[in-house]
Amino acid sequence: MKIAVFPGSFDPFTLAHQDLVERALPLFDKIIIAVGYNASKKGMLDHDERVNAIQDVFQGIQVIEVVKYSGLTVDFCQNVGAKFILRGLRNTGDFEFENAIAQNNLLLNPIVESYFLMSRSGKAHISSTIVRDVWFNGGDVSEMVPVEVLTLLDEKRLPKR
Repeated sequence: MKIAVFPGSFDPFTLAHQDLVERALPLFDKIIIAVGYNASKKGMLDHDERVNAIQDVFQGIQVIEVVKYSGLTVDFCQNVGAKFILRGLRNTGDFEFENAIAQNNLLLNPIVESYFLMSRSGKAHISSTIVRDVWFNGGDVSEMVPVEVLTLLDEKRLPKR
């Protein structure tokens, strides 16, 4: 069985992430979206909110699993029987960064191979960092995130009573 892990903090999960997973579906028998914790990023959504929102995005698609994880991605891959890491590339900067990680992952676990998909035209400008910045400053992110994520963000923006 060809299992791929798509790791990230996904804070929040974007339309670019969704597009990447949907385009990768024919390549793998199963895709595990592994929601990690990144202490260096200012949090927008807590870990469970991110997992639940992504599960809502892919509700009913049996070959997609959404889970929390921590630690090394290659260790997580070994624990779930995945031999592939799925990553998206928006630009040459992403390539340089992701290539370095992929090379080190091969040193740590030569069985796990990284697969890269280029962002589709019209989605390459979307990043979680930009979504967070726009949202925190009161901007409209409806063209950047799936409706399930937008609903959660709208609920968080509502004044507390």
